[in-house]
Amino acid sequence: MTPILVVDNVSKSFGGHTALSQVSLEIPKNCIYGLLGPNGAGKTTLIRIINQISFPDSGKVYFDGEPLAPRHIATIGYLPEERGLYKSMKVGEQALYLAQLKGLSKSEAKKRLKYWFERLEIGDWWNKKIQELSKGMAQKIQFIVTVLHEPKLLIFDEPFSGFDPINANKIKEEILELKQKGTSIIFSTHRMESVEELCEYIALIHKSHKILDGKLSNIKKAHKNNVFKVGLQVNGEGEGLVNELKDKFQILDHVFDPFEKQLDFTLKLPTADTTEALALLAKKANINHFEETIPSANDIFIQTVKAKGE
Repeated sequence: MTPILVVDNVSKSFGGHTALSQVSLEIPKNCIYGLLGPNGAGKTTLIRIINQISFPDSGKVYFDGEPLAPRHIATIGYLPEERGLYKSMKVGEQALYLAQLKGLSKSEAKKRLKYWFERLEIGDWWNKKIQELSKGMAQKIQFIVTVLHEPKLLIFDEPFSGFDPINANKIKEEILELKQKGTSIIFSTHRMESVEELCEYIALIHKSHKILDGKLSNIKKAHKNNVFKVGLQVNGEGEGLVNELKDKFQILDHVFDPFEKQLDFTLKLPTADTTEALALLAKKANINHFEETIPSANDIFIQTVKAKGE
């Protein structure tokens, strides 16, 4: 399948500062793709190039199998981290204006806006001015005008900024629904829990270079470190068993409940082969659980950036 977006060896500098250095990415169609990196890594520069706000010094960008061109802007939706609504305009008036800039007729824009205002339960905001709204309320309007023209590609930069947990969850549900309907989504955020919940693929940019990319599940498997959470039902003294196990294994931490006779500990093995460890533990006590810990997206982010000398 042709990717929705291909970034091919793109570089961009501003004066003496290199913002992107030979970055290449492939964004699959109909997926949520996490674009990650510390502040100043180059993410915003890349997003601006995709939106043709600025242009690469070298390299190419392809949209849906074609060289990126001005006509593609009509099929891209961009929700920037810094919002751009006119504070003195009324909500409905502004939403109609922005929808028509995206190529919708006034009648079609009104129909779609009615659908979204009802869906997000904001029908009574139509005649309010933006300056009367809270940051979260204004963010809902910005979200609507971003998705209204039903673009092939959506780019969300910190989309949950300003939302309380209930509305953040509502927007998350809408993003997942858009993906289910076939929209491709680039998702830039510092909230790693959102990456875990939403993203199938990620790329990590650091100091203008791409240092990691691929399917998130595969990346997490590749970063496994043979650490296991273990729970044992013991008959005797838990601390004594811990000392005995320390002669055989690397015990990272442990907790013993003397009332429940439950010993929980974290075990690091030299290899991924667990057969010997399970056999030895089974001789010592009843095994309640033995499960490998998979690093989180946050763990991988921190480890990878530190390894590159942050």
